[in-house]
Amino acid sequence: MPAAPHLKPVEDTVPMVHGEVAIGEDLEFQRRWWRFERIVWIAFALIVLLDLLGVFGKGYFAKGHIHQGPVEVKFERVERLGTPSIMTIHFAPEAIHRGTVQLWVSESVVGDLGNRRIIPQPESSTVGNSGVSYIFPASGGRSSVLFALQPASPGVFRFALRVPGVNEIRSRVVVMP
Repeated sequence: MPAAPHLKPVEDTVPMVHGEVAIGEDLEFQRRWWRFERIVWIAFALIVLLDLLGVFGKGYFAKGHIHQGPVEVKFERVERLGTPSIMTIHFAPEAIHRGTVQLWVSESVVGDLGNRRIIPQPESSTVGNSGVSYIFPASGGRSSVLFALQPASPGVFRFALRVPGVNEIRSRVVVMP
C-alpha cells in the first residue's frame, strides 16, 4: 500500500494589506483612460448627430438647392452608391421659349451620377460639347424636369446645367460607398 501523501495547507500568494487583498493601482493611467473614454463617447455622439442631420446622406444638410434666375435645381448633395435619387429642375415662364425649354447637362450627370430616366421624355437630345442638350415640351406656366439618378461608383462628382440666357449652374455631389 502506498504511503499517504503529505498534505500541506494551501497558502495565499496574493499579498494582503490590513486583511484585504492588495491590488496594484495606477491612478494616473486610470485618469488617462477615463479621458480617452470621454473623447471616444464625444466622437460617437458627434457621428450620430451628424448622421441625423444628414451629413452622410438623406437628411437636412444632404439636400441641395440652387436658384438662379428662372431655373431652380433640387438634388441630393450626398448620395449613396447604387441608391436611386431624383434631381429636379424647375423652369419659370421666362425660361420657356415657343413652348419648349432647352437644357444642357454635363456628361457627369449622364455618366458619373448614373442618369437612368428623364421625366418627361425630351422631344430631342444632342450629344456634344462635353454634355447632352435636351429640348423639352413646356406649357406657358412653370415647368419641371426630373432626372432619376443612380450612381455606380463612389467619389466627388461635379455637374453643370445650362439654360440659354442664364449663367451656368455648377455644383457637386458626394457619392458615399
